[in-house]
Amino acid sequence: MAEDYTPLPLPDWVDRSDEEIAARADAFRAEMARRHTIRDFSTRPVARAVIEDCIATAGLAPSGANHQPWHFVAIADPGVKAKIRAAAEEEEARFYAGGAGDEWLAALEPIGTGVSKPHLELAPWLIVVFAQRWGERSDGTRFKHYYVPESVGIASGFLITALHRAGLAALTHTPNPMKFLTEICERPAHEKPVMIVAVGHPANDATVPEKALRKKPLSDISTFMET
Repeated sequence: MAEDYTPLPLPDWVDRSDEEIAARADAFRAEMARRHTIRDFSTRPVARAVIEDCIATAGLAPSGANHQPWHFVAIADPGVKAKIRAAAEEEEARFYAGGAGDEWLAALEPIGTGVSKPHLELAPWLIVVFAQRWGERSDGTRFKHYYVPESVGIASGFLITALHRAGLAALTHTPNPMKFLTEICERPAHEKPVMIVAVGHPANDATVPEKALRKKPLSDISTFMET
């Protein structure tokens, strides 16, 4: 059903000085520079309330027409995680057996990835991100969602940032294809799995690939057009 446009006063805004804005921007950049993707997780538990808060933060992301075309399935059940690992490794075996192509596999060599995905069981939580192709009303009729990949991508970024800010480590994993996640997570057909985010604490002997620490400088990733 169509809704009328209802403008409201901007809530929650805090007016800050230019100096404070600059300091906050620099501090946040430094904080995010300490975020690293890991594959070595400890079994130290993470409270459900923390995961709930991080997913709630992801749900605050902007989206096309504010349709919020996403769903997050948070999994701590060892049996379900084992099923996901088995299915993911089956797809990864085909990927590394040649399905990916030589160029892609060569690009992955410095990252150190392979068929085995123990993190899918070791990490205390897996968060599976789903994109909703369309919405459904209570009577079962459909309505169109807009800018779904862009919206879900932004929400996923919010999620990863929230996890880092909470003091957790994460790993995004995108086995291809991912249809098995729809069945395991018992999600409807109009939701497409986008990624698995393994969440937890780093193992004591956790490592990161040297290549992963090489980030492009600002001059390579930005262009400023000023008068």
